[in-house]
Amino acid sequence: MKKLFVLSIILGFFLSCDETDDVNRDTELIGTWKLVELYSDPGDGSGRFNRVNSEKVIIFKEDGALTSNGSICEIDNVTTNPTSGTYSITDSTFRSDDCNNPDYDYEFIKTEGTITVYYPCIEGCAARYRKQ
Repeated sequence: MKKLFVLSIILGFFLSCDETDDVNRDTELIGTWKLVELYSDPGDGSGRFNRVNSEKVIIFKEDGALTSNGSICEIDNVTTNPTSGTYSITDSTFRSDDCNNPDYDYEFIKTEGTITVYYPCIEGCAARYRKQ
């Protein structure tokens, strides 16, 4: 009887855990992030971030969803193609059904006040966003 009780408690712990419980608890990530820089490298290692004047934003929501007034699938500063998707804090990735490859996980790194999103480029390319 004790074994059954212990087993049911352990089973209860596993069933009460939801993947989103540990995925989206980073309150510093939640909110609006504005595009401020784009990185490109011509292939010789001399790439650098360059400031851009853009109204493009990504909004990370508490429920694991994200939206943008531009494409989150492309490294650009255009705001004519709104997109949405989901993100994982655990993996530092997001994905979107709006992208050409909806199963691709775009990686991001969050540092003090900025997020850098890395795109699939041979030479290296990224977009940097600042918290609003």
